[in-house]
Amino acid sequence: MPKVREPGVYRPRFRDKVTGEWKKSAIWWINWTDARGVRHRESSGSEQQEEAVRIRRAKLHAVDHGRPAGSDVQRTSFEDLARLIETDYTTNGKRSLRRLRGSIVHLSRAFKGMPAVKIDEERIDRYVAERKVQEATNGTINRELTTLKRAFRLAKKLKRVAAVPEIGMLAEATPRQGFVEQADFSRLLSHLSADLRAPLEAAYITGWRLASEIFTRRWKHVDFKAGWLRLEPGETKNGDGRMFPLIPELRAVLERQRDLTEALQRKQGRIIPWIFHRRGEPIRKIQKDWDKATDAAGLKGRIPHDLRRTAVRNLERAGVPRSAAMKLVGHKTESIYRRYAITDEAMLQEAGVKLSAFHRNSYVKVASKSEGSEAAAKSAEGSADEEVELEAASGLEPESRGFADLRLNHLATPPRESQYRRRPQVDQDPTGTRLFPGRVAVDEPPGRS
Repeated sequence: MPKVREPGVYRPRFRDKVTGEWKKSAIWWINWTDARGVRHRESSGSEQQEEAVRIRRAKLHAVDHGRPAGSDVQRTSFEDLARLIETDYTTNGKRSLRRLRGSIVHLSRAFKGMPAVKIDEERIDRYVAERKVQEATNGTINRELTTLKRAFRLAKKLKRVAAVPEIGMLAEATPRQGFVEQADFSRLLSHLSADLRAPLEAAYITGWRLASEIFTRRWKHVDFKAGWLRLEPGETKNGDGRMFPLIPELRAVLERQRDLTEALQRKQGRIIPWIFHRRGEPIRKIQKDWDKATDAAGLKGRIPHDLRRTAVRNLERAGVPRSAAMKLVGHKTESIYRRYAITDEAMLQEAGVKLSAFHRNSYVKVASKSEGSEAAAKSAEGSADEEVELEAASGLEPESRGFADLRLNHLATPPRESQYRRRPQVDQDPTGTRLFPGRVAVDEPPGRS
């Protein structure tokens, strides 16, 4: 049975250069029209008509459902994805561009030269397994996977890929809990060069980020008269401006740095705009100096960002309101702030001391109240016994204490005992033989008729 001819699927004819005869290509070609009305003519890459028909129908199905299906989708490579996301970061001025490029380096080792359509879930899982073998942390791998996912989304937006693969994230470890105590910090400073001591002291006090917020400060950002160190809007990670008061410790650091800078300016004959610098040049990297100093101080494993965590912890210890502390260090949400406000052993011990003091104060208050209650109870019992004895002696049934107390509670000022006269007799019936015990005849207060 002859095959049914599929519209848009054909084998093109060509003239043989040797014999001059017309021949048909062994490869089937297809033509189709995209959503914009542009007509495409391309090779199916197959000698089977059924395969060419399948490819053409798949493209038409993608067009009907609003998905890209042009030849650009097939030609998009990993390098194209990397260029898209790097351009996006550069255009939007994102500060994590350096970290992005580090992620692209690792991704390139696995996907270099690979078409985007071949970067599927299986290959991504294989990449994760390889990175685990290389002892990369889950957090590092997640940053790389986030880069890849973002690149695919940008490409899909531009109709360069048909779909974004499903990329799952790994479970990350709890946030770091590194702190630098005051004694350890003093020992660390003694192993650092003079040009790094001042910026690290400022970071220890303020909790500001070293690379983007401390090393970038200029003298125009310091107001010694008003007492503020400023970060302008757009200079911070979240884009908000920030101010930190010049407390005596921070003011001493900045004034000392000002004296050193003025002396260096006279020596070099030029203006140095940066607060913290190396012989007049801005500080770029400190990792090697930091590693040497931490090793020498016995603090191996500490990282510069631990200074930020320590500053947040110090604000918590000092009792600074959380809203004010978040403004000082630049945390926009309380959830992020809580990741830094980690409770350490010293804070737990301090909490225990406060709890113990609370219990001691509560015990004293309860004991004093108990002693007073016992004395009042004894006094009340004595007066009640006297009343019962007096009434019993006259042959009367004592009045109910609960109702008497309730009646007196409704009076703003309880009446004095002398205002009422109790008559030692009971009501009688007209014959004079029947008694009504328990009913006390009370006269009106003196002076009333």
